[in-house]
Amino acid sequence: MINTITLNPSLDYILKVDKFNIDSLNRSEKEQIYAGGKGINVSIVLNNLGVENTALGYVAGFTGDEIVKQVKEHGVNCDFIKLEEGLSRINVKLKSLGETEINGSGPQITSENLENLYEKLSYLKQGDYLILSGSIPKGVPDDIYENIMNRLLNKKVEFIVDATKDLLLKVLKYKPFLIKPNHHELAEMFNVELKNDKDIIIYGKKLQEMGAKNVLISMAGDGAILLPENGEPVKREVPKGILKNSVGAGDSMVAGFLAGYIKNNDIQEAFKMGIATGSASAFSEELATKEEVENLLTQI
Repeated sequence: MINTITLNPSLDYILKVDKFNIDSLNRSEKEQIYAGGKGINVSIVLNNLGVENTALGYVAGFTGDEIVKQVKEHGVNCDFIKLEEGLSRINVKLKSLGETEINGSGPQITSENLENLYEKLSYLKQGDYLILSGSIPKGVPDDIYENIMNRLLNKKVEFIVDATKDLLLKVLKYKPFLIKPNHHELAEMFNVELKNDKDIIIYGKKLQEMGAKNVLISMAGDGAILLPENGEPVKREVPKGILKNSVGAGDSMVAGFLAGYIKNNDIQEAFKMGIATGSASAFSEELATKEEVENLLTQI
């Protein structure tokens, strides 16, 4: 079984304005509202690819109800914890001549809420996958990912982690099956400038030395580099297409990689699937569908 965790999900409110003017009335040309959050994106894309999974996390208020409604409409199994107070956040994404984002903070998470999550996770077993991704809401200790992985270590659950800097670095000792930093995040982790692929591979290997089994480094339009647990680093280019939406592309890459790996237990084929799925989301207004992914696979 595959489970994703989104500790701080959101409703993403996307506005398109021809020419946005500060301190002036602006009217939108198009509006969209999506259930957002990295783990939720992974769950939706996995489901689109025919891989059953369950989305876990916290929701609150009427915004939380809408998040659950939308996730279920995508066919994803939900087991969110409903908080009694607060509201799940709304993230505003303004698309005009450029892109501007304003992200909400989200509800307060209590120690009792955390215990509720640990209880749900206690039923995971050997062979299950747990995907930990995204930011941590207020009230949640910054070692939450460590605590979760430590509690499940003896169950031999496979972990996939897509997080930034210290959140990621601190969990490497638990030997996650896959981590997926992008090249900017990799540079930030080690406070270095990555000038070329060789530099990226050098610092990717450092993450492996710290415990990660497979390291997948995304580089947007420049492709991705995989450092497999067994074998030499491999770089793949992305297929050709028009970038329409970068939101969720990295999450889609994670979903595609895992879907590909589960299908044939082959890391290199999983890498191809990850590239195709991430690109399919980037080339679409919404998250990747199975048909879009299959069409792009022929180009890789």
